[in-house]
Amino acid sequence: MTRSVKAYEYAEKRNAILDVAARYITTKGYEQMTTQDILEALRISRGAFYHYFESKQALLMALVERIGEQAEQIVLPIASSREMPAQDKLLRVFAVLNQYKQDNKDLIFAFMRVWYADENALFRQKLYQARVKRLAPRLSQIIQQGVAEGVFTTPFPDQAARTILALIEDLGYITVELLLAEEDKHPDISRLIQAGEATADALERVLGMKPGCLWQSWSEDFSRWQALLA
Repeated sequence: MTRSVKAYEYAEKRNAILDVAARYITTKGYEQMTTQDILEALRISRGAFYHYFESKQALLMALVERIGEQAEQIVLPIASSREMPAQDKLLRVFAVLNQYKQDNKDLIFAFMRVWYADENALFRQKLYQARVKRLAPRLSQIIQQGVAEGVFTTPFPDQAARTILALIEDLGYITVELLLAEEDKHPDISRLIQAGEATADALERVLGMKPGCLWQSWSEDFSRWQALLA
């Protein structure tokens, strides 16, 4: 058996475990899911599971990493387009990532419940750094194009890209606080919208782009979230 075939089979079996784990996290929750659930669903041994993942927490980290990889694949063709203006690219990147989250809403919310817990702070920081490594170069590419086109004015495209990701990360924390802090109550969507508008304003200032155009695009996405959460 060639090395490429072995690598393919390894990736296929590993992804099968991740797929089952994602389903259980969505339906049962991470804390309630056990490795035994996965073993029984796939009819594999415990040793086979530990061949791919050293712990349940490592499995969670791999799932989040896979989401990050999928996000990069979504962004890549947009950033590489030679026909789309930079501002349209930026708005498109935010739109497709938001659509991905909406399409996987149950899984994303299930991750949020555990991923933002204090005990996962170290892993969360590592994955944030990995996300910066994946996405910052793509965003910087778009920003540099926008500067050349005169729609962005920042003299620091690379740092601006990292700042965008930091602001989006902070918006994620705000979202968790609003949606998960009091799950038995109806979420205060107005506060989430206000946070989104403030983040859009900050991003526009970082890039030196025309005020209001980013929020004009985001407001439609927030309206869809409002409908979903209702």
